Amino acid sequence: MDLDAKLGLDVFKVAPASHIELDAEVCKVCSSRVCLWVCPAKVYTEGEQGAINVRYEGCLECGTCLIACPEPSGLTWRYPAGAFGVHYRFG
Repeated sequence: MDLDAKLGLDVFKVAPASHIELDAEVCKVCSSRVCLWVCPAKVYTEGEQGAINVRYEGCLECGTCLIACPEPSGLTWRYPAGAFGVHYRFG
């Protein structure tokens, strides 16, 4: 079973508010922009004028972005509120 098929088994119950917050000013001056390529779910995308957009709805809750971010004040990440987020199903 390939990766896309395995991820297709997961269920996402989307919270009404994001569990990921970015400081736009810190992100604009970040030279590495590691969040754009380290996230396995591609939650982070580059927007207009150097902004980083977050599509939290597909977050796998692995925390990779939090560990990799070189600017500790630039990213606030926490698990979604109870009953929300990804529900892994292995088949």
